[in-house]
Order: sequence, then C-alpha cells, then structure tokens
Amino acid sequence: MAARIRRTSRFSPPQWRGRAVALVASAAAVATISGASGESIQAAATPTAPPPPAAPAVPPAALLPPETVPNASARDGFDLGRVLSTSDIGSRVESRIDVDGCEDVVHGKLVGANATGQGFQSAVPGGQVSELVARTTNPPDLTAWAGQAARCSKVTVDDAAGTAVSTVTVHPAPAVPNAKTLSYEQFLTLPGQPPELPGLRLRTVAIAADDVLVVLRDVGTTGLDLDALAVTAWQHAAGPLGR
Repeated sequence: MAARIRRTSRFSPPQWRGRAVALVASAAAVATISGASGESIQAAATPTAPPPPAAPAVPPAALLPPETVPNASARDGFDLGRVLSTSDIGSRVESRIDVDGCEDVVHGKLVGANATGQGFQSAVPGGQVSELVARTTNPPDLTAWAGQAARCSKVTVDDAAGTAVSTVTVHPAPAVPNAKTLSYEQFLTLPGQPPELPGLRLRTVAIAADDVLVVLRDVGTTGLDLDALAVTAWQHAAGPLGR
C-alpha cells in the first residue's frame, strides 16, 4: 500500500496540476530544492560551540552558459539564499507530516541549511529546465538519497493542491570522476488517472563533491539530455569553484 504524506488542503483537487508546476518548476532547482535559511550568528554565542562557518560564495561564472540549453527562452536567475528563506517560511505556514523520509524525495529537497548558490530557470519547448550550483556545509549523500527514492517509488500525496500519486524511478547516474551522482524521474498523477494521460513529469540529476553541489531539473516533455547537461554544468563549474 502506498505511503501517504498528508497536509491541510485549501485547494480543490482539479488545481493540483497548476500547484504542482509551481511547486516543482518554479522551485525546480529553486523552491523544490529547499531547506532552512541561514540563521544570524549571535555575537554572544557560547564560545565552546561556535556556529559552522558560512559557505563561500558561488561565482556567477559557475553557471551554464546560456547557449548550452537548446532553445531556452525567458531565462530567469535566482539567488539560492533568498529562495531558501522564502521556502522556509512557507514550510512553517503549511504543516507537513513526513512518511519514512518520502516527503523530501517527493518535494525534491536536495539542499539543506547553510547553503549559498545561484541558478537559472528557463522555458524550453515542452516545459521548463532549472539549473543550480551551490556550496553547502551539509552536502547531501546522493547514494543514500537514491536508495530512499527507490523506497519511495510510489507515494500518495495529500497537500494544498489536492491528492496526487508520486511515482519515482531511479536511473543509472552519469559517471563523474571524484564525485557522487544521482539521476531519477518522477511522475505526478491523479488517483485513477487513465494511462493515456501520463501526468506531470520531472527529471532530476545531481552531482556533488566536497561542498559543491550541481542540480539540474526539468519539468514536462522537454526531450533534453539532462545527464549530459549536468555533466557539462559540473565541468563548467570546476574552474570557478576551484575544483
């Protein structure tokens, strides 16, 4: 029986698709890649337990060149710290109940607290693509994430958009020297939806090493080779990030 993630609903079920797009696309590498915002460091903090150092800034040159994503248009940039702060407020307003760790997988929450980064979200034929490069003092364990995604292969989600079914498939990730990688696909459908209506499709590819994380995510039927794009982004980020 599928696990359930339940949240107070303020919207009718027919609205789930639009809300899902806003959740995973507008946040694709943005709000759906979520976490807590960095907290201010108090001058009078206990000297025996200093807060962790802030992650170094991510240079703009670490992002994919605009021409790398075929036929991209309306390319909007975002600052990760600002998005995480906004997302954190939203997560406190709408309570969520986690089920065996599946909420993080369903909502694509790869980036945690104490992270800095930049990204772009682009409109492409068939959907959207987001790209993010971040430095974090708490990098995700992509191997463990892949295992959890496999365990959360089918989850029924009850949230503000109504009820939907999340189906996750983990794919072989691209091989990148000295880095861990992750590649998976997700479909969001309505319960009992006919097979000829496949629902909302999302793909996520992540590459991480030390404190550096690169994430690409597309939504819809983009036809992009997301694995190849993620490797290109990683290679492009190597120099500016000192890798």
